[in-house]
Amino acid sequence: MSYLALYRKYRSQTFDEVMGQRHVTQTLKNALRTGKVAHAYLFCGPRGTGKTTTARLIAKALNCDAAPTDNPCNKCEPCIRITEGRSMDVIEIDAASNRGIDDIKELREQVRYAPTQERYKCYIIDEVHQLSADAFNALLKTLEEPPPHVYFILATTEAHRVPKTIVSRCQRFDFRTATVQDLMQNLRRVASAEGIKISEEALWVIARAANGGWRDSLSLLEQVAAYSSDEEISAQEVNAILGSVELPALFALADAVASRNPGEVFLTIDRLVSEGKEPRRLLTALGGHFRDLMLTIAAYEHAVERFGPELAAQYREQAQKVPPKFLLHAAETLQTAESQLKWSADHRLLLELTLLKLAYEVDGRGQEQQTAPPAVRTQQEAPSAKPAASKIEPRPSVEQTKALEKPPQTTVRPQQRISLEAVLARWHEVRELVRQNSKSLYPLLERT
Repeated sequence: MSYLALYRKYRSQTFDEVMGQRHVTQTLKNALRTGKVAHAYLFCGPRGTGKTTTARLIAKALNCDAAPTDNPCNKCEPCIRITEGRSMDVIEIDAASNRGIDDIKELREQVRYAPTQERYKCYIIDEVHQLSADAFNALLKTLEEPPPHVYFILATTEAHRVPKTIVSRCQRFDFRTATVQDLMQNLRRVASAEGIKISEEALWVIARAANGGWRDSLSLLEQVAAYSSDEEISAQEVNAILGSVELPALFALADAVASRNPGEVFLTIDRLVSEGKEPRRLLTALGGHFRDLMLTIAAYEHAVERFGPELAAQYREQAQKVPPKFLLHAAETLQTAESQLKWSADHRLLLELTLLKLAYEVDGRGQEQQTAPPAVRTQQEAPSAKPAASKIEPRPSVEQTKALEKPPQTTVRPQQRISLEAVLARWHEVRELVRQNSKSLYPLLERT
């Protein structure tokens, strides 16, 4: 048998093995046990969280010889065929490459025929949001009233792109990303089963790099395991393989910014870039680092669960060196700089300027610190400067002072009342003035 990737080899084969999605698996198990399975499901969530795996488990539970059952036996022929991907009645469709209306018309034709091998036909449409608008419209009627032998399971990573008319015809489940601790537990189990020697720090680095994805974590573990043979894999080796930034380097950069040490900023960036770290990765890692610092200030108990007590204490110690507002400002500044990379010709220069700017904004006010306010600086410089010779002017007399203090006199002209008879008597003069100054208004007055 050919080599299987770890994420395929350790794919969950029962609902109880699906990790981190109990709110989904428990509901589906109850529906299968009571025979109240919906004709269409919509699975939403990030990549690598178990959407396709759960869809296959539903297909196995529906077609298992022991059905109705909430957990397939994985021993009967239908279960084995579905597990090996050779069942003719469990059809997986990639909507990214089969997204047109012609593909959906073909599906509608196939739906009418009875199953060939299994009890039910199950259509698993992955990345369903990639379907075109016409394809969605063509699918509506079939999805609303499918034949009794057909079940639809739609999966998507972008639920907001699925039309509401489709969502309303399905039961929706939202899959959650895994925590770092859950990923470490699964990685530890797989590493032990595969005989991979790896340190706890290295497992933590892999779990962090996976961003909550079960499949991504196993793919990264497989990549790291190929690097080493017999020796234990360390966190430094994992960082070198994955190209990620080590925690000590992030703490060093944050300390250099907090202590307003531009020389240390330049030296640390130079060392990391010479090791092959990209400025984009550095900006992303630093943004996440300041986010973690904010987490330890805002919710320390959650930080302990996420990082462990030792690392959480290290984060809190560094976070207390700067004002909390500065942490938020630094994370926003780094994110803005990351978005500007595509417009910059020198990524390293942009990284250095961003960190130097933060070093001079460590007071959290968003402005450069001045060594002393202008008023204080003037007083300090006063003793060293010789006073200039001032010109002595004569004091004003008493009469001049009174004249200056007296308020200015304003001449008020009495208002004159103009009667209607006076206006009519000089009306010809008014018309002549209007004729000379406004040719558009004169025809209106000419009638009067």
